[in-house]
Amino acid sequence: MSGPTAPSMTGTTAVARASRPVKRSFSIRGHRTSISLEAAFWEALVEIAAERALPLAQLVGAIDSARGDSGLSGAVRIFILDHYRKRSDHSGDVPVGCLAAEPPSTT
Repeated sequence: MSGPTAPSMTGTTAVARASRPVKRSFSIRGHRTSISLEAAFWEALVEIAAERALPLAQLVGAIDSARGDSGLSGAVRIFILDHYRKRSDHSGDVPVGCLAAEPPSTT
């Protein structure tokens, strides 16, 4: 499952991408389910699946199994955030596509 190259995450393009979720359907353990995610989250999920050499449906199934009572779309977003936070902690770099933010002022 691959998509077009993502536009730059600057200005109104980032806002437009963040405000229009895309719904995709999966079959997980024999049941059909849909997930609505913004394009940036789909791109990240596809990237993570490729890194792990897993089909996207298998990765979503694993997230579904571990999600508890939360919604699947929210669980996928949290999984992606956690993945990139852990990767950032290990490399010291900001993951591709993430914007570096200045830490809050203490004064």
